[in-house]
Amino acid sequence: MDSVYSKRIRAGKRRTYFFDVRATKGNDYFLTITESRKRFDDNGYDRHKIFLYKEDFNKFVKAMQEAVDFVKTELMPDFDFDAFNHEYPEGESDTVAAEVSATIAAEPEPVPTVVDSTPNPIEDATAVQDNLSTEEVDKW
Repeated sequence: MDSVYSKRIRAGKRRTYFFDVRATKGNDYFLTITESRKRFDDNGYDRHKIFLYKEDFNKFVKAMQEAVDFVKTELMPDFDFDAFNHEYPEGESDTVAAEVSATIAAEPEPVPTVVDSTPNPIEDATAVQDNLSTEEVDKW
């Protein structure tokens, strides 16, 4: 069975979820969801795996969404679930946020202006032509 896609979600210090799409020899696909928890005695990991087959994808997603919605609306309506929306591993979000804040707060460095004092004959000729077209010229 070949893995064709994998997504890892870190959930705290000791827990990680893996979502792996695998292919069978007959080019059929299924999903494995693995919870991996580091043991408290630091002696390896406990793993629990769910195999989800394509014919159950829609039912699984629907039931999971209903369960999550029930918790959010009925059991914990005042809880701020969005406070946990971050894409950084634990501990890195504070560092990244500090770096972003420092970058935003920093004054931009002034850009030096370079003045080219070399005469440009094309610009000079254009300026003369413009002056001639707007001013009346005395003929001798």
